[in-house]
Amino acid sequence: MHQDTTADSPATARGAVAIIVNRRGELLLHLRDDLPGIAWPDHWSVLGGGCDPGEAPAAAIVRELDEEAGLAVEDLTELFEIRDEHGSGQLITFFAASWDGDETALPLAEGVKLQFLAPEDLEIRTIPSFIRDGINRYLAARPT
Repeated sequence: MHQDTTADSPATARGAVAIIVNRRGELLLHLRDDLPGIAWPDHWSVLGGGCDPGEAPAAAIVRELDEEAGLAVEDLTELFEIRDEHGSGQLITFFAASWDGDETALPLAEGVKLQFLAPEDLEIRTIPSFIRDGINRYLAARPT
């Protein structure tokens, strides 16, 4: 997820992220670059980014998945919104989708790596608090 570069104030800046799961229930996480000036450097996150001016979150997540990982999913479902209070300040729309491909074969354009992780493996990862909250909220609502 890249830092928002629009002229919007944090109160109106928007972004979109996708919780992508495979048939084993693992979540696709993205290890972000450790670079100055980006939100949440060296943290595990889900794919996504800021909305371009006038861009709806649903369009932004489709664009971001393609730009960051060459990934196209067909079953994107809008879930909820959470503000990134301690990072970019953006209001982030969370989406969910399923994908069963090989994450190591994706052309990663940003960040260090992509990896499917079991929910229980997330405990030891450094994840932005709003992303962790969104993942936990998603997992709690998911049918067992």
